[in-house]
Amino acid sequence: MTSTQPRTILLFSGKRKSGKDYVTDLIQKRLTAEMCCILRLSAPLKHQFAKESYRADMIRWGEMKRQQDSGFFCRLAIKHATQPIWIISDCRRLSDVQWFREEFSGKCVCVRVEASEQTRSQRGWRFTTGIDDAESECGLDEGVKFDCIIRNDGADDILEKQLEDLLSLIKSREKNSNAQINIKLE
Repeated sequence: MTSTQPRTILLFSGKRKSGKDYVTDLIQKRLTAEMCCILRLSAPLKHQFAKESYRADMIRWGEMKRQQDSGFFCRLAIKHATQPIWIISDCRRLSDVQWFREEFSGKCVCVRVEASEQTRSQRGWRFTTGIDDAESECGLDEGVKFDCIIRNDGADDILEKQLEDLLSLIKSREKNSNAQINIKLE
């Protein structure tokens, strides 16, 4: 399936406009692109659904594919990953988390990025019926024990401390696997 088995997989989830991409980009920058790749489950979904143009239709189509095979988009997303640390930047459903935990037992760290509705609104979020109340946005609101929760409401000092804590967790996991990892401190 992949040319390299990962040592650590960070499974990120969070609502639209919570800042998942911003946070995962910061982490990759510190771990370096040689050590860490960002994989998006939505990328193969969007690619596979390229003939359509509406998000709600894409979500329905994606749900149909997941009902047929819950690992379909997960396998597509990781197909070409070669780095030892994977960041899955957009886990949205319990089936996503379960698939990674089953396929890569003991290697997953579940991370939730949270931001207030006020902060998300300032970033351009507006509640959209059929999207913000769908499983693609609410599927991980319950039923998952997160190893780390990152508050991303715009306070850089608070975000920095949370990133340092997460990077320390990654470094300790890597140390336990006898791997060398250098983390850039910003």
